[in-house]
Amino acid sequence: MANTSSSELIQRYLQDAIASEESFESRLRGMADEGDNPRVQELFASHADETKRQCDRLISRLQVLGGKPSTTKSILAHIFGSVPKAGQIGQSKEDKNTQNLIVAYAIEQSEVASYEALKVAAEAVGDIPTANLAEEIQREEQMAAQRIWNLIPANARLSVKRQTSGEWERSRRGDVSGIAGSPV
Repeated sequence: MANTSSSELIQRYLQDAIASEESFESRLRGMADEGDNPRVQELFASHADETKRQCDRLISRLQVLGGKPSTTKSILAHIFGSVPKAGQIGQSKEDKNTQNLIVAYAIEQSEVASYEALKVAAEAVGDIPTANLAEEIQREEQMAAQRIWNLIPANARLSVKRQTSGEWERSRRGDVSGIAGSPV
């Protein structure tokens, strides 16, 4: 493989991060329109706004280094970003919030890892401003992942409750009569 300059290498990392953020912003806006839990919808909408700001910061840094976002990478990120969504086909509307939270949490964790790689690469070539930016955004992604994580249990419980017409609540109280699989 041909030698790559440190600036070109960091530009590629930044292009990847930009493509990922653009794809996730679009995905978050779509998730904000789904489901029926206003708290979850607001979380997705506000994180989409934060994701847009992160993307703008990454683009600014890339431009300082003489690069520009990659249209090809952005298109591919959007295409491949829809794959987990395809796995949700057939999910009940009651599960929509929980499933979207799970997908969003997984994406956040992958972003945390990606920003770690960008930070380390930037440090390795002496690009401290990019390393600092990666670390800042990584912290934001960790906080977003925690906010998402905190909503998963309540949404999963609510989904079960809605879909089982209260069987779950009765089983918690010890009244198992009439619950599938329970001794009568």
